[in-house]
Amino acid sequence: MGYELRVERDAPFAYAELANISAQAGFELRGSHEAGEVVARHGDTVYPVATWSGRLFGQPGSDWQVAQMARLTDLMGARLVGEDGEAYGIRNGVVEQINGSSSYEFGKLEEIIAAGPTEWSA
Repeated sequence: MGYELRVERDAPFAYAELANISAQAGFELRGSHEAGEVVARHGDTVYPVATWSGRLFGQPGSDWQVAQMARLTDLMGARLVGEDGEAYGIRNGVVEQINGSSSYEFGKLEEIIAAGPTEWSA
């Protein structure tokens, strides 16, 4: 099992809201209100972004997946949080991770999305 990022929001969100926001943002939602998956296309291929099972979470394996999760989370008015309490988001078009007073920039959102889901190496 990989490192999990979870979507948190003060007010819970329903499957219907997730479906609406996903569609508006160009994501696809597969499955049912009980369990499903948010996916995004790159070229002719569909890649997983997050999993739904009453809550939204993901186990990204690329900067592209982190960027897609950050974009979806931003549209939902939520926070993207890692297992160690660090936050992920988009600021001034840059995808970043913030942990206390430290930050790490993944890069520009549009460039990461255009590059596609290149898996991280071990």
